[in-house]
Amino acid sequence: MRLPEKYIERMKILLGEEEYQEYLKSFEQKNVRGLRVNTLKITPEEFEKITPFSLKKIPWTDNGYYYEDDVQPAKHPYYYAGLYYIQEPSAMTPAQLLPVEPGDCVLDVCAAPGGKSTELAAKLKGQGVLVSNDISNSRAKALLKNIELMGVKNAYVVSEVPEKLVSRFAGYFDKILIDAPCSGEGMFRKEPSMVKSWEEHGVEFFEKLQKGIIDSGVKLLKPGGKILYSTCTFSPEEDEGSMKYLLSQNEDFSIERPEKVWHEFAPGHPEWVDGPEELEKCIRLWPHKLQGEGHFISLLSKDGAEGQKSNFLGRKKLVMPEEAVAFFSHVTMELPLENCVQVKDKLFYLPDAEVDMKGFRVLRSGLYLGDIKKNRFEPSQSLAMALKMEEYDQVVNFACDDIKVRKYLKGETLEFDDMNATGLYLICVDGFPLGWAKANKGKLKNKYHSGWRMF
Repeated sequence: MRLPEKYIERMKILLGEEEYQEYLKSFEQKNVRGLRVNTLKITPEEFEKITPFSLKKIPWTDNGYYYEDDVQPAKHPYYYAGLYYIQEPSAMTPAQLLPVEPGDCVLDVCAAPGGKSTELAAKLKGQGVLVSNDISNSRAKALLKNIELMGVKNAYVVSEVPEKLVSRFAGYFDKILIDAPCSGEGMFRKEPSMVKSWEEHGVEFFEKLQKGIIDSGVKLLKPGGKILYSTCTFSPEEDEGSMKYLLSQNEDFSIERPEKVWHEFAPGHPEWVDGPEELEKCIRLWPHKLQGEGHFISLLSKDGAEGQKSNFLGRKKLVMPEEAVAFFSHVTMELPLENCVQVKDKLFYLPDAEVDMKGFRVLRSGLYLGDIKKNRFEPSQSLAMALKMEEYDQVVNFACDDIKVRKYLKGETLEFDDMNATGLYLICVDGFPLGWAKANKGKLKNKYHSGWRMF
């Protein structure tokens, strides 16, 4: 790989000649691949018992695994059931180290495509609220799919600039993740195309962009709250430099060392930016020191007593439309009517916490339940993904090696043994929902989301 001469010279200065040579050797090693188990649906221990893949635990995560090059987890039915998210191992670290607790109000500022948001949602365990934001509307659509695929019920998917969020949510969030856009130096080995982007934009472009996001992030955090800032670059200006800027502008913030830090993680370097000593508490992941790409992580705390949890709504109970009442008589998932709203012909289940999104570009509010049609209710794909198999009373459960599973995921109609069966069935694989099908005269008419099909 051709690395820019300017980049090479700077890395030699930062690392020293001997360690720089070690860093160069990392480019000769193969890229490692990882998947993260979705604990909203299955525990890591349970997944280890059923996985068809040869896996090795990633040491700095609770639920991350390496898999071999010849494995294709994105083509397995378990992927379509939302049992795991495919993610670069080092990229699992930021959401792992942000101490999210059930009931928190959490913001992921630069969330697409959703790897970190879906882990934050899993840590919330369906309680509290997650606002997953990305400025790019097209990228936010990919984020939405992953939020739905993982069975998340308590998220708002938003596409706004961070400054606009401040106008509504100043001091609102308990925890904030800022996985900032950056020059991507830590990904040069995995994605050589990042080199061209680095040459076009340079470090200065991203340094300025990050400061704007940081300025908004600190305003959005409650007293006593925490921000985790991360990048996938080695650039001191974007890493320790950005943290030096944050601390200089906000005397009520300090850097703390996360509770779980793996021994191969390296400390920050305050001397690289002439910054305060506490920058040593930052974390650097180097590809020549561990099996993963480059990352920078800083956990920050805001002074003050931990604020009370955000207000919980006193909504009026929805009068469920008759078309939906019949369908939900088959469902045992807890869906309090005061959390359900009807918007035109669509039903949604909203998180408990008060989140006023009027005037914002919102791709999804809470869990989209389905559509009210003439004389019937049509449940959504996202509802299927949020259900457990035992929470619906008409189920067809296939083994993962049954050819009918792949036929279903490709959108095909299936033969059904019960000629008298009628109505909507929840199609599952090894006990985990995939989507809906309508039974009629020995056939299962496919209702799987057309945009999610296996090809």
